[in-house]
Amino acid sequence: MNNFGAIFVGQGSQYSGMGLKLRNYPSGKDTFKEANHALGMDIESLCCNGTDNELADTEITQPAIVTCSIAVFRILMRGELNIPEFASVSVMATAGLSVGEYSALVASETLSFTDALKLVKQRGRLMAEAGRINPGTMMAVIGLDAEKVRIACKEASSYGVVQPANYNCPGQIVISGEKQAVQMASELAQKAGAKRCIPLDVSGAFHSPLMRSSETGLRLALNEVPFSKPSIPFVANVTGNYIQDPEEIKESLALQLTSSIQWEASVIKMVEDGITTFVEFGPGKVLSGLIKKINKEVNVFSSEGWLKNN
Repeated sequence: MNNFGAIFVGQGSQYSGMGLKLRNYPSGKDTFKEANHALGMDIESLCCNGTDNELADTEITQPAIVTCSIAVFRILMRGELNIPEFASVSVMATAGLSVGEYSALVASETLSFTDALKLVKQRGRLMAEAGRINPGTMMAVIGLDAEKVRIACKEASSYGVVQPANYNCPGQIVISGEKQAVQMASELAQKAGAKRCIPLDVSGAFHSPLMRSSETGLRLALNEVPFSKPSIPFVANVTGNYIQDPEEIKESLALQLTSSIQWEASVIKMVEDGITTFVEFGPGKVLSGLIKKINKEVNVFSSEGWLKNN
């Protein structure tokens, strides 16, 4: 069994009951206890019993996802799943999609779990505020190459702010911005050959200039938290490449709010460096599906599927 790349899910992967199985393991229980204390709230109850509406609140969603992601990461790495092929392997690199970067940085020992939770709670609040100040939306463009999506956004920019937000995988790019501009860009994308354009249920235009006010606030919060050099290589969203310097990591996390997420490039970079196995941590299997579309030859596992019911 080769060493693996640890990847961590982002917002949108949450679902009601996503934390229930985690309570069956010592590390899961400990992680919930630590999260409750750090946040000053019962995040465990929300992860295990919260409704879809409660979990859709960005200020709740982000710490809930990080909590569940780190819980299952600890469960695997501490041998509590009893999976023989993972008994003696180690993590070669980490990466996370959007808020998943904070989980990746905890796994890389760059950021403490407690500090990560406090930051993402603040991040969620700031993003929600930015969404109210500058309303916007997001749209997934399916079946069109990246350059044509960029052209569609550029042509639609006369209607307002719009740009690619997530380069998820070949043929799946999310665009973000003001509603009229996003609608026009989606129409242009369909004329250019896109198979579908799917509106996303979001509270703002994430990863676009409409999040500028949240970037400013998050940068202030980041500067108050100690970061260490990653003990495990960390691949950043904004560059699709490794970042080691703690100050550069902080800056990349701030820029991420208004910049495009280079997820496809991040995965390609890890594969180029010899990673042939990926494990997805957190609720759902979204990243597993994206990685198989980026490279069909790699092995991908969703750790959530390994958890027992009781």
